[in-house]
Amino acid sequence: MRAIISVSNKHGVTDFVRGLIELGWEIFSTGGTKKALAEIGLPVRSISDLTGFPEILDGRVKTLHPTVHGGLLARRDLPSHMAELEKNGITPIDMVVVNLYPFVQTVSRAGVDLPTALENIDIGGPTMIRAAAKNFPSVLVVVDPADYEMVLSKLAAGTLELVERQSLAQKAFQHVAAYDTAISQYLRQGAEGFPEEITFAFTKRYDLRYGENPHQKAAFYAEQSIVPQNQGITWAKQLWGKELSFNNILDASAAWATASDFPEPTVVIVKHTNPCGLASHPDLDEAYRRAFSGDPVSAFGGIVACNRPITLKMAEEMAPTFYEIVVAPGYDADALDKLKEKKNLRILLAENPADGTILPREYTDYRRVPGGLLVQEGDALDEDSLALRAVTQRTPTSEEMEDLKFAWRVVKHIKSNAIVMVKDKTLLGMGAGQPNRVVSVALSKEKAGPRAQGSVLASDAMFPFPDSVEQAAAAGVTAIIQPGGSIRDEESVKAADKNNIAMVLTGIRHFLH
Repeated sequence: MRAIISVSNKHGVTDFVRGLIELGWEIFSTGGTKKALAEIGLPVRSISDLTGFPEILDGRVKTLHPTVHGGLLARRDLPSHMAELEKNGITPIDMVVVNLYPFVQTVSRAGVDLPTALENIDIGGPTMIRAAAKNFPSVLVVVDPADYEMVLSKLAAGTLELVERQSLAQKAFQHVAAYDTAISQYLRQGAEGFPEEITFAFTKRYDLRYGENPHQKAAFYAEQSIVPQNQGITWAKQLWGKELSFNNILDASAAWATASDFPEPTVVIVKHTNPCGLASHPDLDEAYRRAFSGDPVSAFGGIVACNRPITLKMAEEMAPTFYEIVVAPGYDADALDKLKEKKNLRILLAENPADGTILPREYTDYRRVPGGLLVQEGDALDEDSLALRAVTQRTPTSEEMEDLKFAWRVVKHIKSNAIVMVKDKTLLGMGAGQPNRVVSVALSKEKAGPRAQGSVLASDAMFPFPDSVEQAAAAGVTAIIQPGGSIRDEESVKAADKNNIAMVLTGIRHFLH
């Protein structure tokens, strides 16, 4: 029995090869893998011994040879194939153990140029993997070191069943597909528009107990990307608590993305992916108190995210309320001890994004629908560079303008039709996901209650009628920020002037479906 072994990831390969040799296998190898095996005294032969041809072009061509691929692709059940092998002096190859050059790791490093990237595109490896996988009933293909132990034990016991061989082949084709996807991503950098064809590569982080509901199976995957990824909930480190659920991950991601979008110390409380409490304040414990005051009822069982390391005072403020998750870029030691008093609280450590937003400009948003995929750029506008335009007789005061800008950041993270009421950089009430904007205003007004007096209002999209403005005026709102663009904009402006409300238009909207 013959095996070709050439791996970039050498974890476990020496023990695996030693086991194969003990079972009587003849091993052929190349480059660094051959050197590593030979250094510990394992009998290993060069690919050149198999092909009768030297490695050429600095190693670019070594396994691309009929002796290799004839030995891999010949069907053992076809006498004509076996006769051709014998005629040409080719011996069958029974196993390929290959994993590919670390392309993603290479191009993710700062300063890597195009020639270096191209040199890390593996050609012979994928070709051998595909050949072996195509002929999996006769040829074993192993790309994952995690499979070494299983393959050895099965070979020692006799042989691998066809279904097990097929599973290894499936994994092999997926390995190559993910590799090719990374290369395509790299070569498309800077390209305009969306490609005619697109593929994605994900690696499973872990299985989940269930999905949105107990009857749904689920798992959590991390996207493979040539852009270094260490931010967001996908890469957060869990410091305490039981495992995350499907809904936990969705809510924690929404909470962390919201908190990360604010430059000042900010605390956000999220329920069902919508912020129900949010405030910015230099003192974190005060920011928490203000965020909690936004909707104390909904806060129960929610997720708390903070864009600064959590202090003991904030942890003590959180203590009376049950939360599912807290996520922050750090925890004071005594704060962490305090939070760990709650055994069911999941504590996550996430890295603050360097550019101040969890959604960089190059982020692409994917939404799955049955049978299809929607693709769009991320909603990652620089809110500080917006050209705000006052359209009413009264312009906002400086205090109102600060709250309007804050409210505009908040409304971006709430499901459409979204309305928020804000005062002193504190979310007082919000309406989300309603079929019409008037209902969202009513919900926001109800949540804010008497505190709505003197607040500002943000709407994620235009007012098609003046009724929302009139309702805001009845609640005591003094300033409004909205995109504008309705054919009835003038009616909304007149309603604002009638009630001495300052209105500012952004010229953009922030739908979140």
